[in-house]
Amino acid sequence: MKGRVLLVEDDDSIALVITAALEAEGYTVARCPSIAERDRLLAENTFGLMLTDVVLTDGDGMETLDRVRAAAPHMQVIILSAQNTLDTAVRASDTGAFEYFPKPFDLDELIRTVHQAIGASGQAEASDIPEDVAPGLPLVGRSPAMQTVYRMITRVLRNDLTVLILGESGTGKELVAEAIHQLGNRSTGPFIAVNTAAIPADLIESELFGHEKGAFTGAIARRVGKFEQARGGTLFLDEIGDMPLEAQTRLLRALQSGRIRRVGGTDEITLDCRIVAATNRDLMPMIAAGTFREDLYYRLAVVPIALPPLRERADDIEALARHFLGRAASEGLPRRQLTAAGAALLARQPWRGNVRELRNFVYRLALLARDEVIDAASIEPLLALDSAPQPLSGELHHAHAADFASALTSWLTEAEPPPGELYSAALAAFERPLFLHALSVTGGNQLRAARLLGINRNTLRKRLSELAIDPDEAAPARS
Repeated sequence: MKGRVLLVEDDDSIALVITAALEAEGYTVARCPSIAERDRLLAENTFGLMLTDVVLTDGDGMETLDRVRAAAPHMQVIILSAQNTLDTAVRASDTGAFEYFPKPFDLDELIRTVHQAIGASGQAEASDIPEDVAPGLPLVGRSPAMQTVYRMITRVLRNDLTVLILGESGTGKELVAEAIHQLGNRSTGPFIAVNTAAIPADLIESELFGHEKGAFTGAIARRVGKFEQARGGTLFLDEIGDMPLEAQTRLLRALQSGRIRRVGGTDEITLDCRIVAATNRDLMPMIAAGTFREDLYYRLAVVPIALPPLRERADDIEALARHFLGRAASEGLPRRQLTAAGAALLARQPWRGNVRELRNFVYRLALLARDEVIDAASIEPLLALDSAPQPLSGELHHAHAADFASALTSWLTEAEPPPGELYSAALAAFERPLFLHALSVTGGNQLRAARLLGINRNTLRKRLSELAIDPDEAAPARS
């Protein structure tokens, strides 16, 4: 026999499957459905491993693990649960469990983990995550795709390994970074987020590393960079795939040495922050093309976490929609309730802008719905409005004319710009709705919007400023 396993599970069907699989592998299995019976078996027998569900017939299996530790301090524990939230994953990790498996789980993977747990020596390191952090977790969803994310998050909480978060725009990469910070060892320190794509190439080193007075024209005083601002906490480098090559080299040097120098400075400053990076780009083709350093990729991707797009976690859409309705009410919008049929309709939509687009749509629903209860009939008109071709804007409200020239003629007739301002006024009238459209379909990502338009990102930023367009207001709200 390979070892003795205690299975604490009140679901007969699951218990039978696990027991049969373990016995086929040569293990001896004792099964019980309750905490009281578990404690009795532990007092009378020695086990190398315990598999336990969370919800048992007489209480919470995780909340009573202190008694298990006292009775069998060297026994490994694997936790099973149908309560598939990040909260549950963190609680499981908090107990020092060898592993956590959300239901439904892969039986072969469970058996492999049992082999590892039986062979492991010593007890898992105890967690020091404050219990009162869990209720404020920023992530929502219980789908299998999110369970993988939750498990990866829990594995990096008690170390300072560098994390690279990968995912499409709007999937919630910054929320994952915030969760790692809030639940990790550096939660008492600052969380500093930097959008590296939004910083001009000639200023990015100054932003990250700081500069000394007189280091360059305009450097009238010493400035502390983001690395120093994040001392004791977490530095989140968003859109890392858009960082210029020269800055990539400087960043790599800093990560390798653990030290930085301010621009124009000679003193070395020791880094004291966790690095979490994120990108919505596929970095492998960029590495092949020479636009992203391969050595920097492997330095950042010590622990990669891939966030699924919303289309791959449709099971979470109802929970997300209800969550956003609650958030909308807390921010002063009317309180609404979502019917099952309404939730099902939302779950069938593509949501190309991912969670960010869903949030924006739900807030609009909360504002515009006529009834307190939102059903499919309330949602369909807004979906139709979103999918229908729209006029470019109020400035071109005659876009129903036969062609663009007719629309322009209508605008010239009504606008009557002063002499000498015709070109600039017409250009602004054309660019404003065009830029708003580009920001909307790219989820507010200015780099992708610039690519969609076929113009330089700096040109887009300059024109947005001149046209007084706030990208945050023009794009769907961030999830």
